Amino acid sequence: MDGSGEREGVLGRSRQGTALLQLGSAKRERLAPAGTQPEVPDEYWEASQIGVHLRMTVSVLRQILDALGPAPLHLLTAQDGADVLVSGVLIHEPRAPLPPMRNAMLFAVGVRPTSLEAGELLGQAALAGYTCLVIKRYGESAGQLVATASETGISLLAADEDIAWHHLDALVSSVLAETGRTVLAGAPAVGDLFALANAIAAMVGGATTIEDPRQRILAYSTLPDQPIDEDRRQGILGLQVPELPANGALYREVHGTTLVQRFTDPNGLPRLAVSVHAGSELLGSIWVVDAGTLDHDAVQALSQAAATAALHLLAARTAADVARRQRADVLRRLLADPAAVNIVAPQLSLNPDVSVAVAAFVVVPRDGDGITTAQAATRLADLVSVYVEAHYGRHGCALIEGTVYALLPTGPAGQSYHDFMANIARRAMLALRIPIHAALGSHVAGLHLAARSRQDADVVLKVLAERPAEPDMPSVATIDEVRASATLLELTEDLAGNPRMMQGLGPAIRVYDREHATAYARTLLTYLDANSDIAAASRRLNVHPNTCRYRITRAEKIFRFSLADQDERLLLWIQLRVSDRFATQ
Repeated sequence: MDGSGEREGVLGRSRQGTALLQLGSAKRERLAPAGTQPEVPDEYWEASQIGVHLRMTVSVLRQILDALGPAPLHLLTAQDGADVLVSGVLIHEPRAPLPPMRNAMLFAVGVRPTSLEAGELLGQAALAGYTCLVIKRYGESAGQLVATASETGISLLAADEDIAWHHLDALVSSVLAETGRTVLAGAPAVGDLFALANAIAAMVGGATTIEDPRQRILAYSTLPDQPIDEDRRQGILGLQVPELPANGALYREVHGTTLVQRFTDPNGLPRLAVSVHAGSELLGSIWVVDAGTLDHDAVQALSQAAATAALHLLAARTAADVARRQRADVLRRLLADPAAVNIVAPQLSLNPDVSVAVAAFVVVPRDGDGITTAQAATRLADLVSVYVEAHYGRHGCALIEGTVYALLPTGPAGQSYHDFMANIARRAMLALRIPIHAALGSHVAGLHLAARSRQDADVVLKVLAERPAEPDMPSVATIDEVRASATLLELTEDLAGNPRMMQGLGPAIRVYDREHATAYARTLLTYLDANSDIAAASRRLNVHPNTCRYRITRAEKIFRFSLADQDERLLLWIQLRVSDRFATQ
């Protein structure tokens, strides 16, 4: 993008159809009596915010609402209907003065519609030239605010509570940027990515794919007689770009610029590629197969298509995010209330009697870094959702108390559950740069038993947490693979409340260790865990085998027991396991 293009990106406006906005004073006069109007010369509006001559394309609110569809924004009241001008977007900062911004839309972040602050902000916005105010209701009534908006002449809108403010900002800004821009022939409905891919393929002249930043294929063209190669075939089959050694450098080059790039492929056809951005946010990329016919005009067409595609990708992602959150809520209800299966099954697009298994993924916390762990868990939920939906369908993925749960109705062809989860965990670990544990619960016959599978998955996660992990590798297991350890872990939890477990040999050794600073309990437990192998136990304890052997012999004399007694040996091991586990929690 050239310098003027970058400047337009900062302003968030199109080059075409620009118009110098005229200051509308009628609404300000309704708020302040004659003689009390603030002195705001027209020249100030032309240099507000960024100190440049601010000539920009304007949109009508109706255009924005039509482009975004019914989900993101709902018009509550507007004196002039939806035919008010919108020139830009500003996110409200309560601690800073509200800058004049002619015909702009103001996002009232954190402002409750029933608060006095909301009414005051409406008045300030009208005085400063804004035409629209956007709130989030979160179940509160906006009746009084609607009345105030009607008095001030401001159009009041409510944003969907599930859409992040920065996401909504990017959506509206993308619509504004499209004002006056030449559109694709037969422009598809906003968010219809397959129709968009076909439109780009027709305009540029080659088979087209649209990808997200993770190299997942979101849509592809289906026009006849456009050459393709094996890489494209394989990518479409799996809806994922095939993993190749050169991908990392290639995608960094594409994502790092807004210019169209041309790549050759010794094993296939060349490609034109361009990244798609909304401001500084990377949304994805567009790839067009070049069979030797794409010239400078095709490059220009693809560059224009990238600007148009931003709105489509944002709209599609917003709709997908809202739907994903709704499915997550349904899955939470299923796991918490199995009796609701007949209600939630249709919402998950599943038969209530389908066999399922619950997978669980968790971020292994780093020392004292709870904030980073919480952020990583949220990103992990997004990653798991993307991969699970691609392989199993959109049946639900939810983040519950730090653990990401996914409902798996059937296994992907030719791939085991373990391999599938290991692949997700490995990719997540590379992306997040933090250890990941993944677990699979038992297969159950019916959604009403999904909660039982979740319990199994939770136990598997506990087992993995107690095992040493390989560096740079995720820990992955199914309930069948660790059933013995999982059963013993549950038994120790059940036995912990038995008074007899707090009496006898095991507790006595623990008390002695605390009073004399010895390590008999740890030595005995390690020795028993090692199946009475002195060499193995000494390696785990990092002591000489003779030291390990001496401690065991000494413990038998002090506490007057014999490891040759099988009952004594079993009870001691269970008591030490129980006390050791709960001492470390």
